[in-house]
Amino acid sequence: MYDFIAIEGNIGAGKTSLSTRIASQFDARLILEQFEDNAFLPKFYRDPEKYAFPLELTFLASRYQQLKEQLTNKDLFKTFTISDYYIYKSLIFAKKTLQDDELALYTRLFNIINGTLPKPDLLVYLYVEVPRLKRNIITRGREYEQDIEHDYLERIQSGYFDFIKQQTDLRILILDVNQVDFVHNETDYEKILNIIMREYPVGIQRIVV
Repeated sequence: MYDFIAIEGNIGAGKTSLSTRIASQFDARLILEQFEDNAFLPKFYRDPEKYAFPLELTFLASRYQQLKEQLTNKDLFKTFTISDYYIYKSLIFAKKTLQDDELALYTRLFNIINGTLPKPDLLVYLYVEVPRLKRNIITRGREYEQDIEHDYLERIQSGYFDFIKQQTDLRILILDVNQVDFVHNETDYEKILNIIMREYPVGIQRIVV
């Protein structure tokens, strides 16, 4: 059993739903990203160029504080910890939203912060094609997300793939979940759960569910 599992994916991939379900089933400690507390998020979707830098800085500070508090304080009554994000998503998004001078400063800050946090024992990436992501985003109905552009989701997806290809010391499981519905279908959920709970070596594993 892994001590720390991080579930990642593009906007609308189902990270929170899957993490919450697994945590409930196994009585695990659950860490959910507090994105709705970021006052810059609706502004960013309306005017990305103006609000990208304060948005990304606020996310970085929030994610770091949350992970530092949760991961450094062991909970003896929980079987393991599962999170619906990995701190590295901060840099993935920043590379797609910031200007070069902003990104240079942001990267320096990120590298300082990243070195103080434990890495997940398993990083799960939920791969969902952009058209389905758009449908999921529309279905869940967050008003400020409704105008997210197809191109933005494509750029974020490519950012995750660039990150994954560069990793040499993580267990990374890429799950193609385009043909399943683990939120509403119990069989699909159990199938994904069984895959996640296997033992994997360091490296990248790709599985179509």
